[in-house]
Amino acid sequence: MKTYAITFLSGILFGAGLALSHMIDPNKVLNFLDVTGRWDPSLLFVMIGALAVAMAAFRIILKRPAPLWSGSFQLPQKTAIDPKLIFGAAIFGVGWGMSGYCPGPSVTGLSLLSRESVIMVLAIYSGFFVTHRLLDKP
Repeated sequence: MKTYAITFLSGILFGAGLALSHMIDPNKVLNFLDVTGRWDPSLLFVMIGALAVAMAAFRIILKRPAPLWSGSFQLPQKTAIDPKLIFGAAIFGVGWGMSGYCPGPSVTGLSLLSRESVIMVLAIYSGFFVTHRLLDKP
């Protein structure tokens, strides 16, 4: 039960950070991507801040023998850059650029009952389903 509470609180903190930085506004993201028009560099500062915190936290946390509320760390095992990864990253980038929504902000936008967020989350889960059916065959 403690793990669920920590997970829930982490999600609330993440969503609050996205809302505070206005990253749940797709126009903010689209203006960041519009480098020849109304370019808004504020997303760059949010990314740099998040990267700095993550780098410092990972250096400290990974020195521990195990996480606080789990038996072991769950780190990615694959390190190869393969066609599946490149194709998935391309689809992610195109979807992000077309909609202005990344998965985190789209889920956060659900709390505002945003029609665009609902469409984006449905598209994300449709992509999960299609990928599972096409690529994860036994």
